[in-house]
Amino acid sequence: MSSLIVSLPLEPATTATEWAFALSVDGRTLQDHGSTAAALLPLPRGTGAEVIAVVPVQALSWHRVELPKGIAAGSPRLRSVLEGLLEEQLLDEPDAVHLALQPGARAGEPAWVATCDRAWLRSALQLLESADRPVGRIVPEFAPEGELALVALGDPQRPLVVTSGAGGVVALPLNHACLPLLPELPEDAARIAEPAVAGVAELVLQHKMTLQQAPQRWLQASRTRWDLAQFEFASSGRTRALKKLATGWAEVLHGTPWRPARWGAVALVVVNLLGLNAWAWKERASLDDKRAGVRAALTETFPLVRVVVDAPIQMEREVAALRQLTGVASPRDLDALLAALAAALPADRTPNGLDFATGELRAKGLQLTADQFRSVASQLKALGYAATADGDTVTVTAEDGR
Repeated sequence: MSSLIVSLPLEPATTATEWAFALSVDGRTLQDHGSTAAALLPLPRGTGAEVIAVVPVQALSWHRVELPKGIAAGSPRLRSVLEGLLEEQLLDEPDAVHLALQPGARAGEPAWVATCDRAWLRSALQLLESADRPVGRIVPEFAPEGELALVALGDPQRPLVVTSGAGGVVALPLNHACLPLLPELPEDAARIAEPAVAGVAELVLQHKMTLQQAPQRWLQASRTRWDLAQFEFASSGRTRALKKLATGWAEVLHGTPWRPARWGAVALVVVNLLGLNAWAWKERASLDDKRAGVRAALTETFPLVRVVVDAPIQMEREVAALRQLTGVASPRDLDALLAALAAALPADRTPNGLDFATGELRAKGLQLTADQFRSVASQLKALGYAATADGDTVTVTAEDGR
């Protein structure tokens, strides 16, 4: 899936704001990055394309709360409940703050809440929307999830050090005075630095740092489970569901982790097509053998037939002709039809008129009740004939195959 990841500026956005961005064609590989005006930001293309806004670590604060029973994500009272829980922790008025609850939060369990300036976030999103770059998701640059890691970022004059993990997010100036305030990191924990501050970080932290550009970090942040687009910034449920479906489908179609599954699906389709073709070829060969057998039976039984067009019909004609020549009665003859009808009719029922036409006998004037007709039809069927009723007329015909 193609993604345009935009880092929101710390200062209030205006039409003159330069927006730092990262572009990815699959959500995992960095294709392009830079900084430009909102109207000149590249557009993501293809199925599942989306614009993702990254909120800088300096713009967010994190708070730990415990939801009361009966309150969960999607509850209509969630916003007011969070305001009540955070009332003493917020420096601003609750109405001036945007709140976002941790994904998967449950009542009675601790959960993280992210907060930022509501007006600042709204103006940034509105400017992107006016530039035809509407934001689909809002993600934090760092989130309280995953293994504990340390990142040094910013400019050499005012470097910043950030630790993030399931225990929370801590952002402090990168200097010796703040080191005691950082959580203790395991020796194998990731230690990352932007190239501009890598030297300062290694000098202060006394540890080798792995280099990483800011756009790479934003790309990594875009894969978080967090979505700060909640409450007034949330899309409709239907839109969000469609976006998630499109994004998931695009990931299946183009994502690297799904490559073996895609090849497996292609192999399965190819094997099934080959199997179906082989089965169709076998069935066609069997049908051809049966047709050849029928044609052989016709030409062997009636050697005078030289050209076979429709073997069953031609055989029926030849048998009928043979019967005429030998004087053998056919079940379609008048006398056979009359004998069958006479055997099936009640003794007190006699037709007052008969019509015969090539294998079909119509007996008129039979006043049969429904039960009597069912009895007559049943007896005729046992003799190999079919009967239909139309008023007081009963039509008798020889069943197929006679």
